[in-house]
Amino acid sequence: MPTGSDVVNVVIAGLGGQGVIKASDILAEVAFRAGHDVKKSELHGMSQRGGSVSSDVRFGNKVWSPMVPFGCADYLVVLSSDQLEVNRHVLKKNGVTLPAELVDVSRLGSPRCVNVALLGALSTHLEFTEGLWNAAIRSGFPEKLHEMNIMAFQLGRMSTKTAQ
Repeated sequence: MPTGSDVVNVVIAGLGGQGVIKASDILAEVAFRAGHDVKKSELHGMSQRGGSVSSDVRFGNKVWSPMVPFGCADYLVVLSSDQLEVNRHVLKKNGVTLPAELVDVSRLGSPRCVNVALLGALSTHLEFTEGLWNAAIRSGFPEKLHEMNIMAFQLGRMSTKTAQ
């Protein structure tokens, strides 16, 4: 994770209905709870019909703009494999791509948890405590979905360890 006054740039991309906005809301909440200045933007496209959706989350000591400039994303989280090439241009030279294939969907309580599982994978690259992540996940979902999403988050954290 960039340090000091650096801004961390994350782009989350997928299709309408996959939870792109929910994932970016949770990430923004974690960064805010950690004391960062946070900016977020969304591009919905034809999201209601399964079209492309992306959300930029930027955090650091001071963030001036909510949009990640092309070629400046530190992390690209991709919920749908067909959105990888469409969004690759936002990633900086040594940026990290976290594709949906990192997560074994058959091990999730629901395939709708892929977004949170990929946040788990992202969390291994960021210096936020698990407590912050769990609190943000719990605040983002109804109580009946807490445990399923916490488990998906943990699965995502473990998937990056096995992929390395």
